[in-house]
Amino acid sequence: MDRLAGQIGGTPSHGRLHPMVEPFDQRQLDVGDGHVLHVEQSGNPDGVPVIVLHGGPGGGCSPYMRRFFDPGHFRVVLFDQRGCGRSRPHAEVAANTTQHLIADIERIRRELGLGRVILFGGSWGATLAVAHAEAHPEAVSALVLRGVFLGRKSELDWFYGGGAARFFPDRWAEFQSVIPESERGDMIAAYHRRLFSGERGQEIRHALPWLIWENALAGLEIAGPGHAPPDYARAFARLENHYFVHGCFLEDEQLLRDRHRIEHIPAVVVQGRYDMVCPPQTAWQLVDGWNKAELRLVPASGHALSEPRIAAELVRVMDGLRDAARPPRRAGEGI
Repeated sequence: MDRLAGQIGGTPSHGRLHPMVEPFDQRQLDVGDGHVLHVEQSGNPDGVPVIVLHGGPGGGCSPYMRRFFDPGHFRVVLFDQRGCGRSRPHAEVAANTTQHLIADIERIRRELGLGRVILFGGSWGATLAVAHAEAHPEAVSALVLRGVFLGRKSELDWFYGGGAARFFPDRWAEFQSVIPESERGDMIAAYHRRLFSGERGQEIRHALPWLIWENALAGLEIAGPGHAPPDYARAFARLENHYFVHGCFLEDEQLLRDRHRIEHIPAVVVQGRYDMVCPPQTAWQLVDGWNKAELRLVPASGHALSEPRIAAELVRVMDGLRDAARPPRRAGEGI
């Protein structure tokens, strides 16, 4: 889940975004199975490594995502997951599972010589961060998560089974309108039949309402787009639907069940109080009893990365990690 990443201005102090920087490295990484990933690095080549995990599945990265990190301190790695963004082949679901993505993160980490990394991810990116950390706890130094989604049936039922529709009946009606009434009991399956029909025109026609339903609920202070480039919408909808049809390629409750594997890792969770895409209950369940995890519930905020209070809190978290790593000044030292 989570495609939206708008632009917010500001300076890097007091929780505002850092200045835009250009990557110092961009490459196409062949990870096998016919997939080639777009990978970029920005910030300090010798800095603390952070791997950013975008939402969706299928959302892709945006230059905006570089702005959450002090470029003088962090070495920031962004990559487009299989099948989306600038990775190829576009909209491809073959050899595209959670386990493949976990292996891709490890491949990137080793290829770039990153050592232990901070994983920074929201929505589906939070799912993937937790899944990777549980599979490779030795590779992760910290987790910074937003709008937590754990890939469970109960969460998918909330969003695609009528729960969120109680708050957005107009948007839900639009989402259902392209599906015959006889198939509306399982909207994920109904859309799957059309997004994978093999007829490109039909796939694109059904990709946009899939994307609009999610983005319409993403934020309190921003509106989701009513249109998107057809190829982008098709890739996003196909990949997300593919993962959801398969239960995100996780056992139900797996990530909570295996949380003991990562309870030694510090984590901060930034969660919108009024997140309608990924309600706060999931974030609460993830951190409850995890002594090294902190939940920051952000008032008057929803789901999207680009919501002002959400963005500001994430920058505060990363600036806090930066400041905690700096040696204290000695008496008499200048500012």
